[in-house]
Amino acid sequence: MWLGLSVGETTVEAPGARLHVRVAGAGADVVLLPSLGRGSEDFVRLATDLVAAGFRVVLPEPRGIAPSVALARPATLHDLAADVAQVIRALGAPPVTVLGHAFGNRVARTLASDHPALVRQLVLLACGGIVPIAPDVQRSLGACFALDLPEAERLAHIARAFFADARNAPLWRDGWHPQVAAFQGAATRATPVDEWWLGGEKDVLILQPAYDAVAPAENARLLAEPLGARARIVEIADAGHAALPEQPEAIARAVIAFLAERGVR
Repeated sequence: MWLGLSVGETTVEAPGARLHVRVAGAGADVVLLPSLGRGSEDFVRLATDLVAAGFRVVLPEPRGIAPSVALARPATLHDLAADVAQVIRALGAPPVTVLGHAFGNRVARTLASDHPALVRQLVLLACGGIVPIAPDVQRSLGACFALDLPEAERLAHIARAFFADARNAPLWRDGWHPQVAAFQGAATRATPVDEWWLGGEKDVLILQPAYDAVAPAENARLLAEPLGARARIVEIADAGHAALPEQPEAIARAVIAFLAERGVR
């Protein structure tokens, strides 16, 4: 058992990483990629709901977050996408659905661009990349990783950057990995946006939190517009950038409905 979810565990070797992968359920694969400097534990509730709905969830722990090991710092998002591609190949069930949350959606879109045969469709939760973050929110985003700040001050930053309701900030008090966030951020800055923005032009469900301060809603429109009928935007009410702990039921419903409509099972 892993946090209440019955999982199998394996290790996948990639060029720059030794990746610990958890797998649960049976059915079509849904690969879950977490936010900046955070691990797959953020997906426990969604993974549980997907398993109950008849899907197999695949949760690669990002390189550098134990038990995964970073054998090298990634130079670009292409390296992190290659990690996930190696996991998908090792499990032997492509093409798969890939769901990326926040930073994870950048990896997901890079994966779909670089390895299109491995990806059936994308689900992007809180996807940014073009519209600038407000300076005060940017400062709070950085402060979330300052683990030595007084707790009340740090929780205020977490609330500002990630939550629609500030009272929910303690839900993400823990789970931050500053060193991993640093190399993920550097890999993002080293990768031109146009190399991943359209996600290989796969069909995509965009889940847009209504109060997302880090990935404003204009990003969703700018992605959906060139994709036309390939993209659908669903607003997640009463949610900030974290979204997963604030509105787990709404997110699960939207993802499961999208997959059902597309005959994924």
